[in-house]
Amino acid sequence: MSSTFDDTKADGDGDLTDLLGELRVLLPASQLLSGFLIAVPFAPGFARLVGHEQHIFLATFVFSLISLVMLSGPAIQHRLIRPLRDRERFKVIAGRQMLAGAVTLAVALVLVTQLVLSAVMGDTLGNIAAAALGTLIALMWWGLPWWLRGRGHV
Repeated sequence: MSSTFDDTKADGDGDLTDLLGELRVLLPASQLLSGFLIAVPFAPGFARLVGHEQHIFLATFVFSLISLVMLSGPAIQHRLIRPLRDRERFKVIAGRQMLAGAVTLAVALVLVTQLVLSAVMGDTLGNIAAAALGTLIALMWWGLPWWLRGRGHV
């Protein structure tokens, strides 16, 4: 049974070039978020974080770094194991890494939204904004593609 995101079709769908191009879209977001989070502890107000805020920051930072590693992995692996002996198998593995990286990036984006908006506008608005962003990500990144594919629209 193949996954919805299994790109092993013989018709050329899911070409490795496409996959690496898609990674080029996600990777800068992960890099930017990780860079921002690396700088945060050195900001003057960071010491004011208490209890749950510190835990949210730590979780955000860890998820951001995991996404950075997962999203950069396929490009680095592709370079190190060239020439590919089993291109189709590599695409499946790289596609799974990309999805894992997208999931961890989504979690990091939701957490950083909660952290920033809670600091600026209070916990209630931070939580509402984080939930709204999580819903939007779930709908746009997973719900819409599955719905369109299920309907035969793409």
